Amino acid sequence: MLLSLAALLLTAPFGGLPAKDNQTLTPVPDQPMAPAFDLKDPEQRQQRLADYRGKPVILNFWATWCPPCRAEMPSMQRAHEALSADGIAVIAVNVGDDAQAIGEFLEETPVDFPLPMDLDSKVAQSYPLKGLPTTYVIDPQGRLVYSAAGERAWDDPKLLDQVRALK
Repeated sequence: MLLSLAALLLTAPFGGLPAKDNQTLTPVPDQPMAPAFDLKDPEQRQQRLADYRGKPVILNFWATWCPPCRAEMPSMQRAHEALSADGIAVIAVNVGDDAQAIGEFLEETPVDFPLPMDLDSKVAQSYPLKGLPTTYVIDPQGRLVYSAAGERAWDDPKLLDQVRALK
């Protein structure tokens, strides 16, 4: 099961930051409920998706070995800084890395939003991922309303406005 996920994730798009005209979010058909998770972060604090019910959430899936994942993290931090005052959460679920690998990444690229660890990839497998990074925008009722496969500049005003409109 992990091998199939690893093969799938290795097919994720690679490259530099996307062009400004590629800063789009794709509507999720039928807007299903976001699969729940209850994971620990690198500091062993519990991170539950249910704790964010009632507010929009940008939920990213990433790994330290994934170049586009690493490249988009600074823009996710800027998005977190821009949106937190609006009551909008940014969460980045790490797929498969341990606390040490995440800690080493954070030394190079500090972020202060939650980074739950999906050590066995079970949470990632419960979402319709096609590669890393993949990001979902969840509405206050807990439904998947937008997705973004591949790297984005998450501090792009167009993306931020789409997420703010969910408030």
